Amino acid sequence: MRTDELIHLLATDDRPVKNTAIEQRFAVATLAGIAGAGVLMLALFGLRTDLLATMALPMFWGKLVFAAALAAAGLTLLRRMARPGMQVGRAALLLAVPPLVLWAIALVALSQVPSVERMPLILGSTWRTCPFNIALLSVPAFVAGFWALKGAAPTRLAWAGAGAGLLAGALGALVYALHCPEMATPFLAVWYLAGMAIPTALGAVLGPRFLRW
Repeated sequence: MRTDELIHLLATDDRPVKNTAIEQRFAVATLAGIAGAGVLMLALFGLRTDLLATMALPMFWGKLVFAAALAAAGLTLLRRMARPGMQVGRAALLLAVPPLVLWAIALVALSQVPSVERMPLILGSTWRTCPFNIALLSVPAFVAGFWALKGAAPTRLAWAGAGAGLLAGALGALVYALHCPEMATPFLAVWYLAGMAIPTALGAVLGPRFLRW
């Protein structure tokens, strides 16, 4: 094919792209990720049997707020990574706020109990399975996030993949909170973040491979 023919072929399909096209793709990916995680959670784990009573506790809502805040910050950062040449800016600072707040609260909680009670607060009763359960529930959002990025134009592929993994992990943690029996802040500060770190690391590895133009 000659150059002028190629230019003509490309020009015939020259349609304007909506300014919100990327946001729409991420909205679809987020909703699909939450729905998929919800189906997996109900099929594999089920809701807490005392969910209604637990909803009266502030810490239950604290778990949801933490995961939702991290998901929102991750989504803000990911939207910028999806566009070539855009600076990360203050989005990275927003991403650091939820973990820092959670760690600060956890340290305060640990300082207020005797030393022999600190490790049980950190380990809880599900530390062996919690991170992997969150990572498992993040799979639908992980796939949907990569789908959304494939329709964009990321240039920092490892970082974009990590961002998609972090968003997926936060959404997985958000849904997992409806099953998780743990309520201690030190537990959340360690094992919830560990669960989110798994898809984040996987996204960083897979991003350069699957997000190439």
